[in-house]
Amino acid sequence: MEVLTGAYEYVLANGDRFWEAVRVHLSISLYAFSIAVVLCVPLGIVCAKKQWLSGPIMGLFNSLRVIPSLAVLVIILPLMGTGFAPALVALTLLACPPILINTYMGFRGIEPSIIEAASGMGMSGGTIMRRIELPLSLPLVLSGMKTAAVEVIASATLAAFIGGGGLGTFIINGLGMYNFSLLLVGALPVAMLAILSEVGFAGIERAATKYQR
Repeated sequence: MEVLTGAYEYVLANGDRFWEAVRVHLSISLYAFSIAVVLCVPLGIVCAKKQWLSGPIMGLFNSLRVIPSLAVLVIILPLMGTGFAPALVALTLLACPPILINTYMGFRGIEPSIIEAASGMGMSGGTIMRRIELPLSLPLVLSGMKTAAVEVIASATLAAFIGGGGLGTFIINGLGMYNFSLLLVGALPVAMLAILSEVGFAGIERAATKYQR
């Protein structure tokens, strides 16, 4: 209880510093997530439709999934130095695999007979994409986005190791000084943000599935 009280008192006494860290954490997470969505949803669709392309691309991004978050940051460090930009690149790389893989699986999982029937009815490729393929694949795509969002929010704490700032700064300083109240100042908001992201995307998934029915 004393640890929680100490964390609360720290936030009250250092509100400006705390809210600036929250802003940086949310900014780097949102930017990384948005870039990954813009890059990987179209790429996943292309891979689903061009099988000759899917092998090398899916293999590359699958390999990224087994690399620990901190290892990605360490690899980026000698290439780009420290600061917000290298942390953003590293987090974007971490966010890409679940979005790309789920988009690919969502579009590949559509029965060819459905596409053939729509084409036989005279629908154009764009209409089939908009009215059939996207709605059918949307739940799986959203599931990948949910996974990516939670991973990015949690991994953004490691950005502090390379000068990216954010809530991870409190965690690192708290561990270094054996100050568990300071550690909780960073850890509790990150946990809350990850839970909110999980719940929010789960709600969107349910709404998308219900709409399909």
